[in-house]
Amino acid sequence: MRSRSVGGAVFAGAVDVPAPTARLVADWNREITSRLCLEAGDVEELSLARARARWPDYGRCVQAMADWTRTLGLQEVLASCDVALMACRGARYHHDGAQYGGMAFCNLFLSEDKGLDLHFPATGQRIPISRGTVVFFDTCQPHAVIERNSECFHSDNFSTAHDCSQVFLSWELPIEDALVGQALHVAFDIDPSTASLLDDAQVWLNGARASVCPDSGQWLQADPALSGPC
Repeated sequence: MRSRSVGGAVFAGAVDVPAPTARLVADWNREITSRLCLEAGDVEELSLARARARWPDYGRCVQAMADWTRTLGLQEVLASCDVALMACRGARYHHDGAQYGGMAFCNLFLSEDKGLDLHFPATGQRIPISRGTVVFFDTCQPHAVIERNSECFHSDNFSTAHDCSQVFLSWELPIEDALVGQALHVAFDIDPSTASLLDDAQVWLNGARASVCPDSGQWLQADPALSGPC
């Protein structure tokens, strides 16, 4: 297992993509409520194969994302990467380093503006989410989807009483691809002696395994008793 730094760059922008058809949005809503049963803070996968059968503009969405990533210097990296269709009802603060430590995420949001922001507490960036919002970031970078006028994640803001779900396409880009690593300013083999002792991907801070407070986004040490409340 290789050691690496957490990429500090977060890229965001907007692309012009057609609104999903009413039939497709209705199908997503049925799947979100009946199959996924999303609760506040949940992020789950929708069926991309099912969506593509009802989505005449899927190719235009992929092309728009490919064009945007080229402006970041990523050339044709996106074409060979896995893509998934995701849905969330907000998102608690988290990082995805344990499951996707070797990847960067490239997301294209497909839903309309519902008063939510994608927040990266370590960089201070708050990105308003609307149809066509695009982001590219290291999976180990803490992030959340929170209400626009909020400073942290509150589950009460994402009740089933109002429509607050977001649907987005998410590509996994390999961090070890030279173009991806360089764009995110990732340094490799910074602590090979520690990495050689590990059996799974972990994020470390100040010499100890770290996690993220799901409400505030603050880094926590491995032992919550040493970290204090978040």
